[in-house]
Amino acid sequence: MFLFLYTKMSEGKNGTNQDGRPWIYALHWPEPFWTVTPNREEMRMIDMTEYTRRGSQTCRKNDSIPRELYKEYGVNLGLRDINGNGVLTGLTNISLIVSSKKVDGKKVPCDGELWYRGYNVQNLIKNLGSNEFGFEKIAYLLLMGELPNEKELAEFKDIIGKSRTLPTNFTRDVIMKAPSSDIMNTMTRSILTLASYDKNPKSTSVHNSLRQCIELIALFPVLAVYAYHAYNHYENDESMYIHRPSPELSTAENLLMMLRPDRQYTAVEAKVLDTALILHMEHGGGNNSTFTTRVVTSSGSDTYSTIAAAMSSLKGPKHGGANIKVMEMMDDIRANVRDLHDDEELEAYLSKILDGDAFDHKGLIYGMGHAIYSLSDPRERIFKKYVEMLAQEKHCDEDMHLYATVEELAPKLIAEKRHIYKGVSPNVDFYSGFVYSMLNIPMELYTAIFAIARIVGWSAHRIEELICADKIVRPAYLSVMEKKE
Repeated sequence: MFLFLYTKMSEGKNGTNQDGRPWIYALHWPEPFWTVTPNREEMRMIDMTEYTRRGSQTCRKNDSIPRELYKEYGVNLGLRDINGNGVLTGLTNISLIVSSKKVDGKKVPCDGELWYRGYNVQNLIKNLGSNEFGFEKIAYLLLMGELPNEKELAEFKDIIGKSRTLPTNFTRDVIMKAPSSDIMNTMTRSILTLASYDKNPKSTSVHNSLRQCIELIALFPVLAVYAYHAYNHYENDESMYIHRPSPELSTAENLLMMLRPDRQYTAVEAKVLDTALILHMEHGGGNNSTFTTRVVTSSGSDTYSTIAAAMSSLKGPKHGGANIKVMEMMDDIRANVRDLHDDEELEAYLSKILDGDAFDHKGLIYGMGHAIYSLSDPRERIFKKYVEMLAQEKHCDEDMHLYATVEELAPKLIAEKRHIYKGVSPNVDFYSGFVYSMLNIPMELYTAIFAIARIVGWSAHRIEELICADKIVRPAYLSVMEKKE
């Protein structure tokens, strides 16, 4: 009697099921027939899975630190104090985030403000012409520290346009090899590989780093879109098309043109995407990916490695994936609320989400609240007008109504159930995913679009760190290890 073994590879990666355990079927054949056994790699993974399952329990036993010790030694977890304020680790001229004001010597929450290089972002966007795309102008402002005049802007746009060309065969040899649905990983690999094509990759002089940053700002839309097309072709069996970027088009226009089979887009679509990019460009030195940029820059590392590290930070779901969770939550609401115009029914379901009885059972209404802002996120307030504009063009009035209703109901529920008195408001991620979906941008690209915008801020902070700081970032960790000998 023979034992028939079969490793089922189609259910999960590396021959595992959803729990990470190998699929193995054993059948006793009544007559001698044949034996099929896992190959060497499948056996290695079976052994490795079992080994790491046991090893993880050992790690948990030996790596757990009692929570009370952090409080006892005054450790600010996440580099934030007990009141949620960030630990001061540096100074910057690049941006300013305002969430409170002093009244009679007391800190009082106020409507949020975001400033780039001394200019209120609200005014920067308002002062753009109705048909003007501002990504390049605001990128110049953040990088150089001042608004460009007409000649300087034209020169900067020309340099950006000419820098959108990838090295010969780079698309074929790098982007199309081992494509993945994780576009951020694919982009990070491309960023690191670009260093091999740079004749001066390691110099950290300001002018060389500025050159590299500008070239990466120009190439990010190309890397993102091409990575998606490669994945969509090889993994989803869809048609493959590569559109060359146009030097005459803005970043937002190029992104839409390269992404779509027919290269067509409307002025409203491009304007709304341009606004989204500007609002996501920069948000202070303390956010996780920008702080990563500062830390890696302080070590003397090159631009490509630094930006790759920032990408690895941004792709984390606690940082760059919030708009995807909002979209998933909204789909869940549509599936479970019969009448989306019934505010009472909608409020009752939102309450269930907050109680952890619905959606992902985490007790969170995604897109609501912010680590810094309380009364309002200025980016969301600026963006909402453009969201409504696009929703009207796309005939998405019902969806817009749902978002607006959740925006009205959720803060009250959160304040009531969580006893938050400083105020709760929607953040920019509440609407960004909705906008990308109306633009028919695939969800795999949502975080990549964040990166296309935020690389401008990363670059500005890298340059400022190179100029102002000459010390490696080296915080302290107090050892609570017990000696065993």
